[in-house]
Amino acid sequence: MKFLFIVQGEGRGHMTQAIAFSKMIEKQGHELAGVILGKSKRRAIPEFFSREITAPIHLVESPNFASDKYEKKILIGKTIRKNLAKAATFWRSLKEINQIVKVEKPDIILNFYDLLGGIYNGIFRPQAEYWVIGHQYLIDHPNFKFAPAKGLNKFFFKFNTQMTALGASKILALSFYELKSTDKITVVPPLLREEVKELTPTSGDFFLTYMVNSGYGKEVFSFARANPHLNIRAYWDKKDAAETEYPLKNLSFHRVHDQNFLRDMAASKGLVSTAGFESICEAMYLGKPVMVIPVKGQYEQACNALDTIHSGAGIASDNFDFAKLDSLQKKDSMESFQYKNWVDSWPIIFKALTSEALFQKQENQTDFPQESLPALG
Repeated sequence: MKFLFIVQGEGRGHMTQAIAFSKMIEKQGHELAGVILGKSKRRAIPEFFSREITAPIHLVESPNFASDKYEKKILIGKTIRKNLAKAATFWRSLKEINQIVKVEKPDIILNFYDLLGGIYNGIFRPQAEYWVIGHQYLIDHPNFKFAPAKGLNKFFFKFNTQMTALGASKILALSFYELKSTDKITVVPPLLREEVKELTPTSGDFFLTYMVNSGYGKEVFSFARANPHLNIRAYWDKKDAAETEYPLKNLSFHRVHDQNFLRDMAASKGLVSTAGFESICEAMYLGKPVMVIPVKGQYEQACNALDTIHSGAGIASDNFDFAKLDSLQKKDSMESFQYKNWVDSWPIIFKALTSEALFQKQENQTDFPQESLPALG
């Protein structure tokens, strides 16, 4: 089978998921024809993505969240206005995607939660199967717990998720824990790279943190200055930041780097992070306690925080108080064993998915009426 990825460029999670999926494709003898990555002026594309993805990477302008002037809170109204103002730009992006699809002729287009992917499939109707993957699709499971919502936040989260999946023949919902699939979604484990599984966790003397929005750096700095006895290593994707900065003796800021981040996670006392999905899953696999701080105004992260608590991964907080992690107990060994088995079942699940798709492809190629054959000569 020939795959083409469409990947949202917001945060590191969707990109690391795409890397993990690409390695699985390669191992099972399939082909990744290319990756279409959504970009924006707010963020730099991490170096590790272009290093780990061996297929051609095509950058296109894609819708992105708009934040307040402090680069912290997500502003839904501003997000809608800014993206609507760029409609002409996004239309050009859709035509770029269509041209790539025409050239590559993939069997499966796999979308890692990029809005343009769903709009493209809904408008251009490519011949390829259209699959989507992400933790967000778990909202269609009856066991999913929604966070309390203010205003239209919940509506826009559900609407955006539905738009990314327009016309999808397969909806893969990533989950911290095993759940039965439904008629609408297929529940699958977290997508972790092999590098995570090869790490040996140790207990270091520092806390690790990751911030999807750089404005939270000020909070981390304030806490570190007030608590000089606690050591903190912080990662972010701030566009104009140096590779490494040492504003305090007990605090360092690092540009997102896949290997360094995982190495530090394995050696850390625990992870404090904005409430993305992927970093939490990596910490769970390494048996590290987790505390999540949902990005203000981003309802999806509020739901992730609830799911983090429900899964037993850790706790939620409204601030970067690293000391709270000290109160968390070590993971139960049986619980960790079950989680690792769930994560490690991906190759079997993937083989079943692609076998089903290959069978369907062969059926489509052979199942047509005899009279539709063109006359020869």
